Amino acid sequence: MSTNKNSVAGGFATAFFIVLCLGVMLFVDWLTGDSLTKQLGIEPRSLGGLDGMLFAPALHGSRDHYLANAAPLIVLLGLLFANSNYKPWRSLCIVWFLGGLGTWLIGRPDSNHIGASIVIFGLVTFLIFVSVFLRSWRSAVVSSVVLIFYGGILLDVLPPLLNSSMKENVSWEGHLSGAISGAIAAWRVRKK
Repeated sequence: MSTNKNSVAGGFATAFFIVLCLGVMLFVDWLTGDSLTKQLGIEPRSLGGLDGMLFAPALHGSRDHYLANAAPLIVLLGLLFANSNYKPWRSLCIVWFLGGLGTWLIGRPDSNHIGASIVIFGLVTFLIFVSVFLRSWRSAVVSSVVLIFYGGILLDVLPPLLNSSMKENVSWEGHLSGAISGAIAAWRVRKK
């Protein structure tokens, strides 16, 4: 694995750009009176909600929701894009779409699931599991750091019945689907 300063800087520049684009989406949504979040979120098991698989992770219900996701996204996307062995664009697409599909399949009916936490949970599990599949000591270091700093969020894949700190309006289904999709994406980059 060749990780140099340019690939790390480029990885974090890509991450910052993606998070900036999500901020632009939030601004456009605000300008349109939240029409994007209402129309493009994941509506479980509804044909009209399938487009949410593409758009929901890019949408946020408020500035605070966006800001809560921005910092972990920059860190996790930066780590993803800093290593070409992770096949970053393919892995991000797997996390994004499978996480959305899982949310569409298991989400609470009559609800609208939005937010980048689907991707955050996917990236956490991806970065934790990828070292097992790549058998790389550098990936193992990254996995350990991610586990230490972000591993605790994995409790939020549990429904409120099992996790008393989970708020009713938080999509544990999106968290769980994202986490599973991250493990699948890590398996997809394994050494043959």
